Amino acid sequence: MEFNMKPGLSATAERIVGEADTAVSFGSGGVRVFATPMMIALMENSALRAVDPFLPEGFATVGLSLDVKHLAATPVGMRVRAEAELLKVEGKKLTFRIEAFDEVEKIGEGIHERYIIELSKFLSRTAAKGAI
Repeated sequence: MEFNMKPGLSATAERIVGEADTAVSFGSGGVRVFATPMMIALMENSALRAVDPFLPEGFATVGLSLDVKHLAATPVGMRVRAEAELLKVEGKKLTFRIEAFDEVEKIGEGIHERYIIELSKFLSRTAAKGAI
């Protein structure tokens, strides 16, 4: 199946950092700042938003790889934004540039790959795996 994805597709995702988003609450560190896993989730969400509207019914994307740097800390209460731009399409593999910002500076950057899946086949294989 051919997918109508072209480099340049982009999207953003935003949130206000809450207590549940901190390294302390998430268990990824002992500091009350925006947790790296939460930043990565926001980055993945921006990539998802960039391409999902262009997928045919019954298809979705799943994360394949992440290469991310967390550059700066963000306190609770500050707004954070992730941006994703589709850089390359290789069949079903999609490669994104991802960045994250708070209200003051860039806080993260990296490369993220996602893969297009046919949802029914994916869920069927996953269910079969769970039955083992």
